[in-house]
Amino acid sequence: MKKIILASGSPRRSELLTLVGIPEDDVVIGADTVVYLDETILGKPADKKQCKAMLKSLSGRSHKVYTGVTVLWREPSGGMHVLSFCQETKVRIFPLTDEEIEEYIATGEPLDKAGAYGIQGIFAKHIESIEGDYYNVVGLPVARLYRELKGHKML
Repeated sequence: MKKIILASGSPRRSELLTLVGIPEDDVVIGADTVVYLDETILGKPADKKQCKAMLKSLSGRSHKVYTGVTVLWREPSGGMHVLSFCQETKVRIFPLTDEEIEEYIATGEPLDKAGAYGIQGIFAKHIESIEGDYYNVVGLPVARLYRELKGHKML
């Protein structure tokens, strides 16, 4: 079994790999997550003002969350193998009041999250529904990653 290295500073992604039993060392995994609304990509907000604008735009609406994943490993022949995929999840947020938005921003939680929210944190109470992989919204589609690695005999 190869060891896996997560090419990400995200503690959430590291936690998710551990959760599904994927070790880290000889395989490199990189991932990034974005929120997509009205043909616009919402990454991490630059400041509280941008947080507020993002949350207001998501309020009462559906949007898509995409995580792109790339896996690299060395073949026994010495060549590099690259596997890339993207996972989509649809999320709907309940309508938010200005007070709810301000209270959430005051927690500091949305400042380092794509789309200015974390589905796994206190913002969970504002999620009306999701269609697709919950862990994709957290930051790593672990079930798909596991299947891809297993299919390539990496696990």
